[in-house]
Amino acid sequence: MIKRLILAAPFILCGNLACADTQAMHDAARGALLYSTHCIACHTTEIHWREKKLATDWTSLHAQVYRWQENTGLGWSEEDVSQVVRYLNANFYHYSTPD
Repeated sequence: MIKRLILAAPFILCGNLACADTQAMHDAARGALLYSTHCIACHTTEIHWREKKLATDWTSLHAQVYRWQENTGLGWSEEDVSQVVRYLNANFYHYSTPD
């Protein structure tokens, strides 16, 4: 009985924080991949620090990512947009999140 419980422990933990951390790391990696594949060709990291940036909070950052993926015809899902927004916010902007 104890042996079965020990073997099942990783699967039980997946409903808790262990999988939440894994999912967060996956989202960050996906956001970074999308950004580096589709955005960095036109945007150097300096764009995020310029004085007249258009993204001034979480909502406007989301709007700009959505806008530019639409303008370039990427057809990202809402989840893709959100992952890129989370990546940019974590690495450059540090705005308060709506969560």
